[in-house]
Amino acid sequence: MNLRNTFTPLSLADRLDRQTVRGTLWRTEGPRVRCFACGHRCLIAEGRRGICRVRHNAAGELRVPFGYVAGLQCDPVEKKPFFHVEPGADALTFGMLGCDFHCGYCQNWVTSQALRDATATGGWKEVTPAQVVEAAMRQGARLLVSSYNEPLITAEWARAIFELGQPQGLRCAFVSNGNITSEALDYLGPYLSAYKVDLKGFNDRNYRTLGGTLDHVLDGIRLIHDRGIWLEVVTLLVPGFNDSEAELRDLTGFLCGINPDIPWHVTAFHPDYKMTGPPMTTPAQLCRAAEIGRESGLRFVYAGNAPGRVGEWEHTRCPKCGATVIARHGYHIQSYHLNAQGQCGHCAGSIPGLWPVAAVKSSPLSQPRGPRRVEMPGTITGGM
Repeated sequence: MNLRNTFTPLSLADRLDRQTVRGTLWRTEGPRVRCFACGHRCLIAEGRRGICRVRHNAAGELRVPFGYVAGLQCDPVEKKPFFHVEPGADALTFGMLGCDFHCGYCQNWVTSQALRDATATGGWKEVTPAQVVEAAMRQGARLLVSSYNEPLITAEWARAIFELGQPQGLRCAFVSNGNITSEALDYLGPYLSAYKVDLKGFNDRNYRTLGGTLDHVLDGIRLIHDRGIWLEVVTLLVPGFNDSEAELRDLTGFLCGINPDIPWHVTAFHPDYKMTGPPMTTPAQLCRAAEIGRESGLRFVYAGNAPGRVGEWEHTRCPKCGATVIARHGYHIQSYHLNAQGQCGHCAGSIPGLWPVAAVKSSPLSQPRGPRRVEMPGTITGGM
């Protein structure tokens, strides 16, 4: 008997199913289960998967990802981007596989689309929540951030890490598409200090091509803000897709209507994954979008991914006196003039955010400040 002819390799989904536990964010509805980790609220029959492909119904219970990372590194917090959270700090950032969207320009598609696209070959490493927190402490990080894929679909894993990290003084955050539910926010809220939402435009038809709906994300932004979690919003500016002046005015007007103190980051697109037609966003286009945000009434508007080429839009200015309170060049803090209460060093005006208690040191351009991969003990599966 030729055993090689009878052996069928396990699929990626089957292998990932071994890295699961019983979930929390679900309920039974007849023979199916209703997942409410994200705004899709999938009703999943036995043996089937939700839209994210990683949460699935096994024998009448929802199984969810647990016990591994597909990405783990120390990033400058400005890379998230958070500009009003612990400036100059490092964020131990972790992610898994899968996403509830399928954006054609995803820059993390190797992990986020691994269950949809056979060419996405992201591997993973088995770790425990304690090992992730220990890595953060060893690296001197001040934040734990769930990112790289959509963290909502792996909420139980993130909370297990946050439960250990928060008592160690680590601030915990999500970098997410914002397709959240009130149930997920109830579950995560006690551990979340900050939340970055990727608002991908203000056109529902375009949103649906990415796998989501505009209204769900707008509702998510409102929910996060109403719960008192520090919120920053980023929009990747894609020429010809979401960059019309009318759409940008609608988007920034919406944010201003919630709170003009919400920081809005507009960042540069570069052709990636399946969206290779549009040209790269120019610094001039970023600056014009930032100007629209300010004209709409937003007090803190930033242009990213173009260090040194967007003028004032890298810096934080005091809305009371106009002085620069944080000067930046990319991930580098060039000067810092806020106290621990977030008061301007020039006029004592208040700047909202989550500010460090210790003094923030400048980071000269000659001093490297970028992502650092974190090596972890454990089993590597499929490469990482």
